[in-house]
Amino acid sequence: MKVLVYVEGGGDSKDLRIRCRKGFSKLFERAGLRGRMPGVVACGPRDRTFRSFCDSLKSRRQRFLPVLLVDSEAPVSGATGTAWDHLRKVDKWVKPPEAAADQAHLMVQVMESWFLADVAALRRYFGDGLRESTLPRRSDVESIAKKQVLSAIDRATRGTAKGAYKKGRHSFGMLELVDAATLEERSPYAKLLFDALRTNCG
Repeated sequence: MKVLVYVEGGGDSKDLRIRCRKGFSKLFERAGLRGRMPGVVACGPRDRTFRSFCDSLKSRRQRFLPVLLVDSEAPVSGATGTAWDHLRKVDKWVKPPEAAADQAHLMVQVMESWFLADVAALRRYFGDGLRESTLPRRSDVESIAKKQVLSAIDRATRGTAKGAYKKGRHSFGMLELVDAATLEERSPYAKLLFDALRTNCG
């Protein structure tokens, strides 16, 4: 079955949406999905992403499996696989009756957490001047608070030729370089996402 991943990100710019789709597509390809790739729908803001996902569930002509992918924005309590419970607590989003448990996934705590999982990719993207010593040296990247993730990446990249990290300007180019296997090792929720896509993508 064709899978469409409704992703938080891409803003309102056509160029950003294209770059968002490309970044996630490159990552999914490296996660072993070449030849059976999911589509990526760059939805922009968080609430719009959820609304677009819900609308897709109601389509009478639905010939695809929609999957929701958003930042968790906060630590996720409980065992992995509780995305809907988390989204109900954080966003007051109620799981649509048509949706299955594995149709909601989280980037914990933000997409940039995935960059901390693969510092080598940060090094390749930003090049000379990256201050790796300012980055958290923890393998459990999902436990690092959102604010700490963003401030650490900002400090580490200020002296590079590309300048300090900015969402949109750098985020999707960075995402293209993240190694999926390394990410899976350090982000259980990323592994849940990849496993669900491998199972559901025909």
